Amino acid sequence: MAVTTLRSQRSDVLRLPPKTDYVTPGEFRTWAQAQVAGNQRLAVDLFSGAGGLSLGIESAGWVVAAAVDINERALETHRHNFSGLALNLDLSDPQVRDQFVAMWDDIPVDLVAGGPPCQPFSRAGRSKIRSLVEAGVREECDTRKELWRAYLDVALRLKPRAILMENVPDMGLGDDFRVIRDMIDSLENVGYQTALRLANAWRVGVPQHRQRLLLLARNDGHQFGKPPRDSRVDLATSIGDLPSLNGGQGQRELPYTTPKHPGWFIKQIREGAPSGVIHDHMTRAVRDDDLEIFQMMTPTTLYSDVPEHLRRYRADSFDDKYKRLDANGLSRSITAHIAKDGYWYIHPTEDRTLTVREAARIQTFPDRFRFAGTRSDAFKQIGNAVPPLLGQAAASALAPDTPLTSKDTQWLSLRESLAAWAEAQSMIHWYAFPSSNMTAPAALVVAVLSKRKLDWRTVARAAQPFRGLSYFNSNPYFAAMDALPDRAAQSLEVIEPLVHKQRVWDNPDAVSDTADLGPAQRRLFRLLLGEDIMLQSQDVFRVASRVFSSQSAKVNKLTDGRLELTRLIGGGSNAPTRMAALRLIGNMLCLPNKTVCNDCPLLKVCVTALRGRNNQAAPQQAA
Repeated sequence: MAVTTLRSQRSDVLRLPPKTDYVTPGEFRTWAQAQVAGNQRLAVDLFSGAGGLSLGIESAGWVVAAAVDINERALETHRHNFSGLALNLDLSDPQVRDQFVAMWDDIPVDLVAGGPPCQPFSRAGRSKIRSLVEAGVREECDTRKELWRAYLDVALRLKPRAILMENVPDMGLGDDFRVIRDMIDSLENVGYQTALRLANAWRVGVPQHRQRLLLLARNDGHQFGKPPRDSRVDLATSIGDLPSLNGGQGQRELPYTTPKHPGWFIKQIREGAPSGVIHDHMTRAVRDDDLEIFQMMTPTTLYSDVPEHLRRYRADSFDDKYKRLDANGLSRSITAHIAKDGYWYIHPTEDRTLTVREAARIQTFPDRFRFAGTRSDAFKQIGNAVPPLLGQAAASALAPDTPLTSKDTQWLSLRESLAAWAEAQSMIHWYAFPSSNMTAPAALVVAVLSKRKLDWRTVARAAQPFRGLSYFNSNPYFAAMDALPDRAAQSLEVIEPLVHKQRVWDNPDAVSDTADLGPAQRRLFRLLLGEDIMLQSQDVFRVASRVFSSQSAKVNKLTDGRLELTRLIGGGSNAPTRMAALRLIGNMLCLPNKTVCNDCPLLKVCVTALRGRNNQAAPQQAA
């Protein structure tokens, strides 16, 4: 390959002064009290970054009185664009949290919002962390993953009317929603109503594919606001009015002409921006070989389509390494990776990567919003931010003027009822629940047989010889074989290598490996041993979808389906028991073609069952 030249132009460092009415720590109490006296609702933004969520919150009607982060560039950006305090605090330190909470003595906080750092939860983050652990560069435990505890601690101690947490969906998907379930339990136990939503940012006018997890909580007896109607904006609409760079890298300031007929998006994005100029419309230089690649790319071109002599990466590992964006479509999600390179974000019509201003537009930052530091600093702040339009929509769901509703504690009481039902059922169906009787050998038998469509009596007879045993010999093994039909007995042969082995039973993974359990069997095995596992079987998804009258049992099981299960099983020490109860309900009461609703502990909240009852009662009422 020929030597590639790079027309390098280093970015300057943009230093931003605080906003003219920025509040200093010494002025804070007087200022905050004056805001409250003026009927302003105060909000706190934890892990605020540059302020994407802060901007959305203020657009929804709050005043962000304080923002907290540890990135000084991002805090410089926040101080320049907002009036409230922007504090460099490490909230992982309990003493720091104590000091922060003490600031609010006699100052009411209406909303606590924020998004704990999400890299350890994301797929890309987990992949990077795994490689660093394997290389010995870092420890496997990442304390940032525990910052949700710091967030929850501050929120509970400030006792706001409303709470909003935003994060990547993998915060839930990566750990069976344990973190989310624990947070929901903690909030509901002190009187908050909660709602859990998966939000697609494009639905509120953010011109990119970006799905986020929202946890909402309020204790004022009002309903959660409904999500806004779809408002799709494509890339041509969002960045098509920006001046062409004509092969250059752009500048901090360039002339700008407002379109003759700007739509709502451009009108909103230009609000408060200086007339006739655009700021931060600058990008990186393009290597000669990259330029040749860019010139041949369309929005459908894959990296594997690039001639082999031009590739710098393996096509099988980086099939989407280069991506030309579609002017008539949505951008891929803008992430902090854009600070490293822009190959995922090749401009729809020009042969270059996105500029800082284009990335900010796609995240829905207004043109008046400036970012401190270098070009890379700006890209990182933009990629880490919550899109302001998404933040506004999420915060609006917590507005105090939504309709009143009765105090809704149904999920908390439902989970208590479900746990009580499970306790009663475990006296009869011990083999379906974690308990002192459900030792590892018994759990293994039930897990192995779960692949077979056996009636529960047969499973009970096979598991009974192992009840309470910490390990087993040949006697219970042959007794279980005798209790099973021939084919089912053959499936139990996988546990024979464990006969007379004592040491292996202390290690569930070793037991699973020896018995060669499949993924679903492993999860059931661990659940029956009392681990907080969310099963992903058709039976439990069917139960959840009927309770919520949704289609999650047929589509979106791993997202919507697990969100619904989260509401039903909750967190805490009884979560495994409630999960086992849902499995029993799906196998005995809520069957594919038959339901026994009167015996189901979910009857009071099951939309499908209640709707069926109402339909049956309607003719009698009419008569």
